[in-house]
Amino acid sequence: MPSHGRLQLLIIAIAALLFIPGLGAVHLFDWDEINFAEIAREMVVSGDWLRPQMHFEAFHEKPPLFIWMQALSMKAFGVGEFAARFPNAICGIITLWLLYRIGEQLRGRIFGIAWALAYIGSILPHLYFRSGIIDPWFNLFIFLGLHAIITLAARDPERDPRAINARSDRYAWIAGLFLGLAVLTKGPVGVLVPVLVMLVYWAWKRFRFLLSLRRISLIALAALLTVSAWALIDLVRNGPDFMIAFFLRQVAMLTTEDAGHGGFFGYHFVVLLIGCFPASLFALQELLKPTRTTDAHENDHRRWMVILFWVVLILFSIVKTKIVHYSSLCYFPLTYLAALQLERIWKKNEGFGWSRFALGSLGTSIAVIVIVAPFAGMNIDAIKPLFAQDPFALANLDADVHWTGIESLAGLMLFGALIAGHLLHRKRQYRASVLVVLGGGALFVTTTLFLFIDNIEGYSQRAAVEFFESKADERCWLLTKGYKSYVPEFYGRVKEAQPDEATLWRGSIDRPVYLACKLTQEEEVTALGTFREVSRRNGFIFFERRP
Repeated sequence: MPSHGRLQLLIIAIAALLFIPGLGAVHLFDWDEINFAEIAREMVVSGDWLRPQMHFEAFHEKPPLFIWMQALSMKAFGVGEFAARFPNAICGIITLWLLYRIGEQLRGRIFGIAWALAYIGSILPHLYFRSGIIDPWFNLFIFLGLHAIITLAARDPERDPRAINARSDRYAWIAGLFLGLAVLTKGPVGVLVPVLVMLVYWAWKRFRFLLSLRRISLIALAALLTVSAWALIDLVRNGPDFMIAFFLRQVAMLTTEDAGHGGFFGYHFVVLLIGCFPASLFALQELLKPTRTTDAHENDHRRWMVILFWVVLILFSIVKTKIVHYSSLCYFPLTYLAALQLERIWKKNEGFGWSRFALGSLGTSIAVIVIVAPFAGMNIDAIKPLFAQDPFALANLDADVHWTGIESLAGLMLFGALIAGHLLHRKRQYRASVLVVLGGGALFVTTTLFLFIDNIEGYSQRAAVEFFESKADERCWLLTKGYKSYVPEFYGRVKEAQPDEATLWRGSIDRPVYLACKLTQEEEVTALGTFREVSRRNGFIFFERRP
C-alpha cells in the first residue's frame, strides 16, 4: 500500500481524472442545471452579487453560495457548460479525499479507502460530481456539520465522563460554520436534517443530554453568524421582501407537489437501490446484518449513520415533490454502510455473502439495458409504437442522432467487471473481486457518460437549445409557451429583463419575439394570431413575431 501522503495524492489525482475531463462536452440540461447556471450568468451580467436573479428579477428559491461558485467559475472560464459544472468537480475531489481522511480516523486506512471506493464506484454519487446542480456541495456541508456534531457528542463531558474529554469548543464552531454554509447553499433544510437526526439519536438515548446547552448555543451562534454574513447585508440593502418570499417558497416546496415532480411513497427507495448500485446492495446487507465491534465509539458512529440514512429517506418520501437528487444526502451514510461490509471482506478475506448474487442480478440488468439501447436507437422505427400516445415524445425520436453500436462498450465493461468479479470470488480472491466490481462501476459511469449523454441530449432538448443559441447575438425577446424552460435565457444570452408575456404575445414591441412550444401546444400559439411559424424540429415548433 502507498504511503499515507501518496495515497491521498493518488485519490485526488484519480478523482480529478474522472470528474474534470469532458465537463463542457454537452449542453446543460433543463431544468436544474440550466436554472442554476442562468442565475450565475445573470449575476455576472448584472454585477449584483448579493441576491440570486432569474429573468433579472429576484429569484426566491435558492440562496447564493453555490451561485457564487458558478459565477466565479464563469468569470474565470467564460460563460458555458464547463464553468457551470466545474465547482462540482472540485466538490467531488474534496469529497473523496475527506471520505478517506474521515474513514481513516474512524476505523483505519482500509475503511477510508473502502468508503471512497464505494462512493466513486456507484452510479449516482459519481454522476452528480459531473453535473451543475446544487446538491453535491449542499450535501457535503450538511455531512461535515453533522460529523463535527458527532465528534463533539462523543467527546462532550456532559454526555459521558469516560469518553475522550475534549473541552475545546472548536467542533461546535466548525459544526455551526458548515451548517450555516449548507443553509447558504440551498436553504433551511441544511439545518432541519441535522436537527431531526439529533432528535432521533437523543430519543434513542432515552432523552439524556446529547450536548451541553453551551455547546448547542455555540453551534447555533456559529450557524447564525455564517448565514447573517449574507442575509443581514441583503436585509439592510433590500428590506425583508426577499427573505419572506424565500422562506415561504421553502415551505411550499416541502408541502406541495411541483408540476411534473410527483411520485409514489417508495420512489426514493427505488432510486437509491438502482442509482447507488453496487454500494446499495452492500449497504442493504449491512442493514440486515449489522457489523458490531468491541469499540463502543465505532458502534455509536454506525448508529448515527443509520439514523441519518433513515431520516433523509423517510423525510423525502413524505415530501410531496419527488426529484431524484432530493435523497442524495443518503449517499454518505449508504456508502458508509457499504464500506463496513467491504472492510469485513478485505480484513477477514471472506466472501461477499448473498450480495454477490444480488450484484450479479441487478448489475446484469443494468448492463443489458445499456448494451441494447444503442441497437434500439439504430432501429428507432421499431420502438416508435411504444410512444404512440405521446406525440411530442414520438417526434423527439425523429432527432438526427447517430448510433454506431460502439456505445454498447459501456454496458459490456460493466458486464465484464461483474463476470471478472464473480470468477475472482470463486477463486477466493475476495479483495481483488471488490476492486474489480467497484473499479468497474466507476469506469462504467464515466464511459456511459462519454458515449451516451450527447445522444440523449439530442433526443431531449438539442433542437430547442440550438434554436435559441442562434439568437444569442440578435436584439430580440425569447420565450416558451406551454412548458417551463430556462433554455431561452441561458443559451439566448438574454441581457435584460423582458416585458411581461402578454406584451410579448399581443402588445407593442420594438424587436422580434421568438417563441418555442411543443408540438402539442401548436394550436394555442396559432390561436394568438400574432406569430408565424419559422421552423419545426423534433417535436418543437418555433415561431416569430416581428415588430
